[in-house]
Amino acid sequence: MLHRTPSLFPFLYPSLTWRIENASRELYLTFDDGPVPGPTEFVLDTLAAHNAKATFFCIGDNVRKHPDIFKQVIAKEHAVANHTFNHMNGWKTNRSDYVQNIKQCQEEMARHTQVPALFRPPYGRITRSQIKALPDFQIIMWDVLSVDYDRHLSAERCLKNTINAIRPGSIIVFHDSLKAERNMTYALPRVLDHFTQQGFQFKTLS
Repeated sequence: MLHRTPSLFPFLYPSLTWRIENASRELYLTFDDGPVPGPTEFVLDTLAAHNAKATFFCIGDNVRKHPDIFKQVIAKEHAVANHTFNHMNGWKTNRSDYVQNIKQCQEEMARHTQVPALFRPPYGRITRSQIKALPDFQIIMWDVLSVDYDRHLSAERCLKNTINAIRPGSIIVFHDSLKAERNMTYALPRVLDHFTQQGFQFKTLS
C-alpha cells in the first residue's frame, strides 16, 4: 500500500483536490469515518494539545448516532465535511443513489452547523459520472494516506511511512475509527510532534 499518492492520479483527475499547492509550511490533517466515541475524542484532545486544526470527513449515520461528539468537533473549531451517509463505495453504487446518499449526509450535518460543500469519496472510489453530478462540491482526495486501518501494519511502520511521505501542502488521511485506533493513537501525536518542531502549522481545508 502506497502512502504517497502516485502523481498519475492527480494528472487523470485534475478537478479533484489532492494537495494544497504553495502551502510552504502548512499541512492538512483529515480524519475519515467518524464521529465515533473514543477515537474521535482522542483526536480532539491530541489536536488541542498541539494547537492544531483538522478537517473531519464524517459519515452521516455516525453524526446521527453521536451528535454530541459531532458538536465537540464543531465547538473546537475544526472543519466538518461530507463522507456519505453510509460509507458508500462509488464504484458499486449507481449515480442517483450515490448523490442522494451524499445529500442525506449533508442534511444530517446541517441540523447542527453550517456545512461547507467539501466531499471525500469513501475508499477514494468515485466515477467520472458521479464527479459530474456533484458540481457544487469540492472533492477532496489526499496526498498522504497513513494506512492506519491496516491491522497487519505495525504502529511504528505506520508512523515512519507517514512521516516519510509528508511534504509541504500535504493533505493527510487518518481515521477516527475503532479499526484504525491502535495505529492512529500511536502515529498521530508523533506526527504532530515531528512537524510542529519543524515549524509547520496544521490547518483546516475550506
